[in-house]
Amino acid sequence: MTAERRARVLVTNDDGVHAPGIRWLARAAHEHGLDVVVAAPQAEASGMSAALSAVTDDGRVVFTETELAGLPDVPAFGVAASPAYIAVLAGLGVFGPAPQLVLSGINRGANAGHAILHSGTVGAALTAGNNGARALAVSLDVLSPAAAASAGSGGAAIAALDAAEDETRNWPTAAELAGRLLPWLLDAEPGVVLNLNVPDLPIGRVAGLRQATLAPFGQVQMAVAETGEGFVRTAVEQHGARHVPGTDLAWLAEGYAAVTAVRALGDVPELVVPTAT
Repeated sequence: MTAERRARVLVTNDDGVHAPGIRWLARAAHEHGLDVVVAAPQAEASGMSAALSAVTDDGRVVFTETELAGLPDVPAFGVAASPAYIAVLAGLGVFGPAPQLVLSGINRGANAGHAILHSGTVGAALTAGNNGARALAVSLDVLSPAAAASAGSGGAAIAALDAAEDETRNWPTAAELAGRLLPWLLDAEPGVVLNLNVPDLPIGRVAGLRQATLAPFGQVQMAVAETGEGFVRTAVEQHGARHVPGTDLAWLAEGYAAVTAVRALGDVPELVVPTAT
């Protein structure tokens, strides 16, 4: 039996334990012969970054065993905690043997550019990597040019896509491409973290897989929609900046899947800051 088949894998996400993307990612890992456990938030936890937050009952983090449709042999847990907290709990052996690999996703929406700082999907992967596991964050770009063209443009496209039926999206495409990366990732150094973004297209229409750098911005940005006395209402809109060649967003715009090696925040030793003596 190969090292790949012996590996223990945690599959988590920030869309909730019963989101369709996590089923496809867990299925891909299971079909590769990996020892899979699923543990994910009981409810959506998007935008959590690497927050270590949980709902506790008398100091106890609450989780319940559940079952994923089509995966009766894969143990699954809905946890009242953020994705990063779940990755930490898994590393402590809460859901069985500590994983050597953490898969996070498949997220509904791209996690690209420097905006990955805010992603709960990527936050779980970076937390796992920071604790010595290999990790892969996977996202499906529901605002890819093909999808956006069918829905309109700008904010109208985002609104239309939000109302679309999740089960009809091309989760198998993202799952297949993630599966192709698993053998390499399992042989990588502990702590390696990859971020994979895949167009919401059938696998035959994806132009290929390219290694990318992070775009200097995110796919969407926050804007102020309304202000008043004592309140503000925000909205999300597509970022209007031009794509930088070679970045994840540029490859996605051309119909490619993009994978980026990322790491958690660290110090910047070359920056000299004046200090008191």
